[in-house]
Amino acid sequence: MLGISPTTLRTWDRRYGLGPSTRQEGKHRRYNDDDLARLKRMLELTGSGVSPASAAASLAPSGDLDFGAAADRLDAAQMRRVAVGLIARHGVVHTWDAVLMPFLIELGERVSLTAAGVDVEHVASGTISDAMRVSGAAVGTPAVLLACAPDEQHSLPLDVLAAALAEKDCVSRNLGARVPAAALVSAAARLEPRVVFVWAHDRVYAEQVPLAELGVPVLVGGQGWDDVPLPDGVTRARTLTDAIETILNRI
Repeated sequence: MLGISPTTLRTWDRRYGLGPSTRQEGKHRRYNDDDLARLKRMLELTGSGVSPASAAASLAPSGDLDFGAAADRLDAAQMRRVAVGLIARHGVVHTWDAVLMPFLIELGERVSLTAAGVDVEHVASGTISDAMRVSGAAVGTPAVLLACAPDEQHSLPLDVLAAALAEKDCVSRNLGARVPAAALVSAAARLEPRVVFVWAHDRVYAEQVPLAELGVPVLVGGQGWDDVPLPDGVTRARTLTDAIETILNRI
């Protein structure tokens, strides 16, 4: 179709929501004229050097960029498309601070009060992580090592920070969730980053991090570090912007 391989079609559908407007049972994918027009424009843009994420974002009408509405429908493809579109238009920091983080906070409060919305919360977190990963990544030797504290499962903040750093052409290596203390020390020794960033949302997890053994400047984030004594060489970042600026000043 239009010279686009099936693999690329599936990727554009999964990442940016550029699939068929209607779906039928079975394996056949039915694209209407509007769908084909979007794909043709996507080809033109990417062929001219525009990144796929930015090209897909330009195809989304501004009124279509409603993350909450897509989340309520559990429409993961549309949520991903909206998030990628917002990032392409406004950048990671603004999209996170003004749209995605407030949405997750409000949703979390609703879940804690009513126990309703856990499904939305899980799908939203997953699609935001996906959007951050596909929105761009700097290539090269990592200057920053990102990791969650041992037993810390909430790795979304690392994905957001990695995407924000990539916008600044800062290369990071993200170890993800639940990084054992020994593994973090080993990775820091092998990669020799300029900065290590460790996320923890619970003090129990934060206290398991071997801060003094990492051998490089350390930046920590998350409410788990509240009231945790920090040794020399360890700095606390309280916002995404704070973390970005501190890291960029050290590399």
